[in-house]
Amino acid sequence: MVKDTVLSVVALLMLPFIILFGLYIQFHGDYTPGGGFQAGIIIASGIILYAMLFGIPTTLKAIPYSYIKFINALGIFLYGGTGILAMLLGQNFLSYDIIGQKAGIFLVEFGVMFTVCSSMLTMYISFTRKKSNDKLI
Repeated sequence: MVKDTVLSVVALLMLPFIILFGLYIQFHGDYTPGGGFQAGIIIASGIILYAMLFGIPTTLKAIPYSYIKFINALGIFLYGGTGILAMLLGQNFLSYDIIGQKAGIFLVEFGVMFTVCSSMLTMYISFTRKKSNDKLI
């Protein structure tokens, strides 16, 4: 939507680094401050930047709305499934001792990242679509 060439080129050059930084925060979340929530917000902000510059229809061609909904459901499943798996193995909900501390934290944080990122994208798309009265797929 924005016709400024410099802004578009700089945003396209920054987008991979924004997503890479979000993944860095995700993978180092159990060693340093950060984790799934922060990574999800950072990745969603990069995609929202792309959507603000090139428009929602172009963004939905790159990432279809059905994928965003699937990622949201997958995130909830990873988070809840990790807790239910621990319960099925005789532990408390989200007790990682039986499945391994690292594996449990990794799955839960990935679930949080997927859910937060897709929820932010859903809210942004819904608000912008509401304003323009466009229909979602």
